[in-house]
Amino acid sequence: MVKIVTIVCITRNEGKLFHIFEIKNLKKFMARSLLVTTPRGLYSPQGDFYVDPHGFVDRAVISHGHSDHARRVAKSFLAHKDSKQILKTRLGSDISLETLEYGEEIRINGVTVSLHPAGHLLGSSQIRLEYGGNVTVFTGDFGTTDNPTCAPFEPVKCDTFITESTFALPVYDWDDPKNISKQIDDWWARNKKDGITSLLLGYSLGKAQRLLASLNPETGQIYVTSPVDEMNRCYREAGVWLPDTLPVERLAGNRIEPGSIVVAPQANGTEAWLAGTGEYTTAFASGWMMVRGRRRMGNIGRGFVLSDHADWKGLLRAVEATGAEKILATHGFSQQFTRYLREIGYDAEPLETAFSGDSGYAGEMTA
Repeated sequence: MVKIVTIVCITRNEGKLFHIFEIKNLKKFMARSLLVTTPRGLYSPQGDFYVDPHGFVDRAVISHGHSDHARRVAKSFLAHKDSKQILKTRLGSDISLETLEYGEEIRINGVTVSLHPAGHLLGSSQIRLEYGGNVTVFTGDFGTTDNPTCAPFEPVKCDTFITESTFALPVYDWDDPKNISKQIDDWWARNKKDGITSLLLGYSLGKAQRLLASLNPETGQIYVTSPVDEMNRCYREAGVWLPDTLPVERLAGNRIEPGSIVVAPQANGTEAWLAGTGEYTTAFASGWMMVRGRRRMGNIGRGFVLSDHADWKGLLRAVEATGAEKILATHGFSQQFTRYLREIGYDAEPLETAFSGDSGYAGEMTA
């Protein structure tokens, strides 16, 4: 008979009882994972801190700046130094934020914490926890294809690997990003020749900067919307090269030069600057373009398969490279991914978090 142990976690938050949860086979679980799920996010019982929390907590370690991972819900934050301006811009300049270099270690209540490149966007980090001889790595979102705007993904050896699984199906098989960049440049050049403005859609943080870095600035004028411009400043401050851009909202009369390109989040058709665009055509850059882009996106003229997440093969290579004994998958096709991992001999199971479930396209613009 398996004993059920109840753990009572008391935080310093006004001395109130914070959370009670039950874990079967506690000794085995704690020997494998240094993070457990709670209603407010993944929690380190030994270190008394949270990873990418979605409820109010005292201390949070943040993997990257996307809003589904970084929220203003902590008294103090820890993140990579390249995330500093992104987090202060998005969460507020007054947040209490400590930063680390990649590979730099800090001890929090006896737990050794370090951050390692995730290859997703500027400052994106895998979070490594070590305690009592056990190592757990939480990936956050990660990408394994070449991305000139951030440090490349680096596998980290561990006992427990908590991985995202956004694109954890064999159909998701990314082409070389250089080929996608050429497709985008060719598309823009053809549109320019016809006097048509190109509207290239991608999430304002991460995807937009990756797209901008790959464009050929000799083709024509590059415009961006204010949300993209705001994140561009964060990237440039961190030393990332981006081509010169003009914010469309600041143009006199909102008149955009015909044949230029505008990099923007998905437009809803009511933006004032669209009135000065003249004839234009749209494209969307996302991993979801592989199978369901056009029918889910609506009136999109072209889809480019470019993702800042690992594809099926990238996920499998990452799992193998960690040497982990236990694989926990979240944020995407976690059920399908862990079922396959078990079939090929891994000890794997889904981990229910705020990021669980098939994100599909619904509201997920970062993929």
